[in-house]
Amino acid sequence: MTEGDANIAGFYAPVHRALTDPILLGGAPRAVAIANGTLAAAIALGLRLWIPGLVIWVLGHAAAVWAAKRDAQFVDVVRRHLRYPSYLRA
Repeated sequence: MTEGDANIAGFYAPVHRALTDPILLGGAPRAVAIANGTLAAAIALGLRLWIPGLVIWVLGHAAAVWAAKRDAQFVDVVRRHLRYPSYLRA
């Protein structure tokens, strides 16, 4: 079977890579990066604790980038994991 035979007319739709890749912000998932930046800004600006705010931002973003490199959908995996009751341990 050749590649031309594998494509049935009307059943092939090219999908752009941007539709399947996760949306990352600086290498971290967008929602995680925004939440981390908001928390760090609240600590740095609201409480006037500049150094702890900067440390929280750097460590949080580095951890999110590390997790996204291992699994880009880690946020969805964690959400699904937290939905299961604790008595279903494997």
